[in-house]
Amino acid sequence: MSNTTPRRIKTISEGHRLTGLEKPHHPLISVVDVSQFKNHADIQAVIFDFYAVSLKRGCDNLLYGQQKYDFDEGLMAFMAPGQILRGEENGRPPNLQGWMLFIHPDFLWNTSLAKKIKKYDYFGYATNEALFLSDREETLMNGIIDNIKQEYNAPIDKFSQDVIIAQLELLFTYAERFYERQFITRKVTNSRILTRLEDALDDYFNREELLSKGLPTVQYVADRLNISSKYLGSLLKQLTGLTTQQHIHEKLIGKAKEKLSTTELSVSEIAYELGFEHSQSFSKLFKTKTKQSPLEFRASFN
Repeated sequence: MSNTTPRRIKTISEGHRLTGLEKPHHPLISVVDVSQFKNHADIQAVIFDFYAVSLKRGCDNLLYGQQKYDFDEGLMAFMAPGQILRGEENGRPPNLQGWMLFIHPDFLWNTSLAKKIKKYDYFGYATNEALFLSDREETLMNGIIDNIKQEYNAPIDKFSQDVIIAQLELLFTYAERFYERQFITRKVTNSRILTRLEDALDDYFNREELLSKGLPTVQYVADRLNISSKYLGSLLKQLTGLTTQQHIHEKLIGKAKEKLSTTELSVSEIAYELGFEHSQSFSKLFKTKTKQSPLEFRASFN
């Protein structure tokens, strides 16, 4: 019987043993050839205690939650420590190619990346929100990985870590650039997400849930769209210049203006209907967004 409980992989050496690979040259950083992975049909999920960056081709049966990888071209995925990577019982796909880069957090101590790595939002994206690469981009990324392998396979000196950190920063910066390009070039898909976002917010604000649940959270909106909150935030920043929270507030202010201009409800009653426990909080937010108090806005219609 297969084991559905995720297996925690604490060290890079343990990751090598699990996948049937030789002992890593460096205990804290490693690049592995995914075509050499050993099948483990009894292990359907793993949790890494280190960062994992992958570039894969021919991978059609790995899962992130309930979402499948499904691609023939090169795609990059980024996983932070603690995320779950799932696979199907059939094990490694027969045509799987590419590499995985493992980076233990200890390798980043006392370096520029120790804190900086947390600013790369794509480490919080779901795996099905992977990065599509052009042939030129894939060649560039592969070149950086070759530099990293060459450096950690060479005799270690006082510059070794600095050189590898510089290559990692370059890799991550290019990934950030390519993700921004992807947000722009995949206009049809992204326009649909914007439409679904508006529909989800309209649906929430048109129901009575504001009274019982208050304003929708960023996580609620992301769950409704079936994408990660990090990916949604990055996408909206590129497309509209607004955060998810700002989109929620824009919808709220629109509803408030509608009630102020078409009803005789008091400001307190409107604040209550919009999910605010205190009318002062509503009035403060309204003035911040419109430069007018609710009463000043209402007076402009009289």
